[in-house]
Amino acid sequence: MKIGVLDLQGAVIEHVRALEAAGAEAVRVKKLAHLAGLEGLIIPGGESTTIGRLMEEYGFLDALRAMGRDGFPMFGTCAGMIMLARDIAGSDQSRLGLMDIAVQRNGFGRQRDSFEIDLDISALGNGPFRAVFIRAPYVSAVGPGVEVMAALGDRIVLCRQGNLLASAFHPELTPDTRLHRYFLSFVSRGTG
Repeated sequence: MKIGVLDLQGAVIEHVRALEAAGAEAVRVKKLAHLAGLEGLIIPGGESTTIGRLMEEYGFLDALRAMGRDGFPMFGTCAGMIMLARDIAGSDQSRLGLMDIAVQRNGFGRQRDSFEIDLDISALGNGPFRAVFIRAPYVSAVGPGVEVMAALGDRIVLCRQGNLLASAFHPELTPDTRLHRYFLSFVSRGTG
């Protein structure tokens, strides 16, 4: 399975390693031409306004928006979650707007407020998933087609809408590849 990692800014190499450990071929996507032949795409964490600007500058916004609407699987982590969201509290930054979710940027505080916690994610089975939150967003509201997969209190931190998966945390920063394998499982089934 050939999965791209958007390589404009952020935790790219960590996602490449996690995908390879999960059994996929990972492709670093720096140009629109690199999207050819991919079966899915990860939009990594980083700085969402920078990623949005670069996506717009390099033509990714319109291309990925169209691909996502056509059922192309995407997985956004941290800033990637923000890029997938329809609504971003207090911001008009560039985004894909493919998921019917509202997000709060830096929802858990600043860099010094970063933390790790075990999450129960039933779709992954096999015990808790260690989640790393770094200047993380959270989802404050979801539309009717969005499945909430994990939350901390009233803050949604993992959700799925058809072919789209979004996490507020960084699954690529732990050796646990279950969330990457989950993404690969619905990519391979063509579930969208």
